Amino acid sequence: MKTIRLTVGQALVRFLDQQYIERDGKENKFVTGVIGIFGHGNVLGLGEALANYDNPDFAFIGGKNEQDMSHIATGYAKQNNRMKIFACTSSIGPGAANMVTAAATATVNRIPALYLPSDVYATRQPDPVLQQVETAGNYTVTTNDAFKAVCKYWDRVDRPEQLMTACINAFRVLTDPAETGACCIALPQDVQGEAYDFPEYFFQKRVWTVARRPVADEVLEKLVPLISSKRRPVVICGGGVGYSDAADALMHFCEEFRVPMAETAAGKGLVPWDKSYNMGGGGTTGNAAANRMIQNADLVLSIGARLNDFITCSKGGFREDAALVSINLNRFDSFKMDGLSVEADAKKALEQITAALRQLNWCSGYVDEYKKEKQSWLEETAAQESLRDPKGLRETEVLAALNREIEDDAVVVAASGSLPGELQKAWKVKGPHTYHLEYGYSCMGYEISGALGAKIAEPDRPVYALLGDGVFFMAHSDIHTSLQEHKKITIIVLDNMGHQCIHELQTSNGIDSFGTDFRYRNESPKGWVEDKVPVDFAMIARGYGAKGYTARTMDEFLDALEKAKREDVTTLIDVKVEPFTWLPRYESWWRVGLAEVSDKESVREARRDIDEHLKLVRQY
Repeated sequence: MKTIRLTVGQALVRFLDQQYIERDGKENKFVTGVIGIFGHGNVLGLGEALANYDNPDFAFIGGKNEQDMSHIATGYAKQNNRMKIFACTSSIGPGAANMVTAAATATVNRIPALYLPSDVYATRQPDPVLQQVETAGNYTVTTNDAFKAVCKYWDRVDRPEQLMTACINAFRVLTDPAETGACCIALPQDVQGEAYDFPEYFFQKRVWTVARRPVADEVLEKLVPLISSKRRPVVICGGGVGYSDAADALMHFCEEFRVPMAETAAGKGLVPWDKSYNMGGGGTTGNAAANRMIQNADLVLSIGARLNDFITCSKGGFREDAALVSINLNRFDSFKMDGLSVEADAKKALEQITAALRQLNWCSGYVDEYKKEKQSWLEETAAQESLRDPKGLRETEVLAALNREIEDDAVVVAASGSLPGELQKAWKVKGPHTYHLEYGYSCMGYEISGALGAKIAEPDRPVYALLGDGVFFMAHSDIHTSLQEHKKITIIVLDNMGHQCIHELQTSNGIDSFGTDFRYRNESPKGWVEDKVPVDFAMIARGYGAKGYTARTMDEFLDALEKAKREDVTTLIDVKVEPFTWLPRYESWWRVGLAEVSDKESVREARRDIDEHLKLVRQY
């Protein structure tokens, strides 16, 4: 057996560079490179390996914050439809812990993400080392054990030879379309530099095949009669439709059998918005047309969706007697809400179902109901977007203008606050892979970093990050990374001086405004006065070396947008908008954990309303 003597760090880099993935006969390199921040835990081990690796096509990107750099990797993998990834490396302790939030974001969104946090010394000789967490009752516990709760695979390499099985198992999960998510291989800082005679075949080109799983015959025998017995079916289009490249198959299904569809946050934009059967976003953040169709459906056909509380309206959006079918590669997801579980690839399943229903000459019972609902919703949207506020800009009018004016191939990225709801209801997606929303975890701080990841994935497309001022405070250091990497993104900050969507949630449930506005402190009992703390976000961008503009009127916004298009570096537009100027909620409900007892009658009244709703919803 031929061997090659390498350190663990060197062997890991060489292994990563030889991983490929294929689907439908198309093969591409899986690992583009590594994003990292060096500290004492990794700079001399894995850092040495990266510094001296001689393949210029294996990239290294220097991050500014461990969580943010990991969001870059998630955005990159998502924009590449899970067929390419960056690995992420950090030093031990706080640097590693910073990546845990990003790992959860990747796992919840079913995005492949590889984390390589440094760890304490395997020898324990110098313990306790700088940044080591000591657990007196279990000395094997380190900061990196925190990854266990949010990863689909976790390992620690305490001996050099363990690297081989750790890598194979991690990539088994990373390339599994059903079980993919975050994978963690913890690397003790001494082991990273230890040498071992690795077999050469460990470094051979390895191609991971993503096979399409069909619907089992036994399941198809139940599924087809169930669908064909229904007159008012509705499809819920989830993110799995996109990851399976099943959009065309779904369009053929909806067109041939006259079946309307509603979109989840991850499924939005996979089918053109102007298709007559595309009702748009459904659920708690959805529109009136989609929600009415779902509420009146006798069959809900969920395809590639996680069925979280937003799309199901906390299990209150479907008729109690409606049948539920869930097509999903992930068995865990396919059994949610006790529907008929169909474990299959979305594209393959739609092809099989279409062929079987065609033989039965089946069609839904709809005539033009969904077309009328859609037209009514488009009229409502136009009316809402035409509203003006004498005090200043409305969020709805800014987003409508942005939707009209940006390039047809531009990618928009968002994740949290009021924006996902606004976009889910009203954004008209212009083309494939132009709508990039992280709403599985709704991770504040994903937006700028995720947009940079999308830009690295598709450098020839314009990319826009949409976020609020509350989000901007949490994470904006990758403005600097975007400049460093020569990857221009355009950042739209909607400044309403607070966490205003949470403010609305608070006050709509009978609680006075508390802790959600950005106000000056004083000596009053609540500690805040009416005056809010102004911030010049455009100046912050200019401080990084980016371009920055401020808009308080529509003319100023449109002018700034045109200037941003012409800039060749990252540009931020600070848009001052009035609070609570978004679209209202339509035909939906969302369960929240309001207090059961309170001194305030307004809270007690809101709680009674929740309890009444709970009598009507599905329990599991």
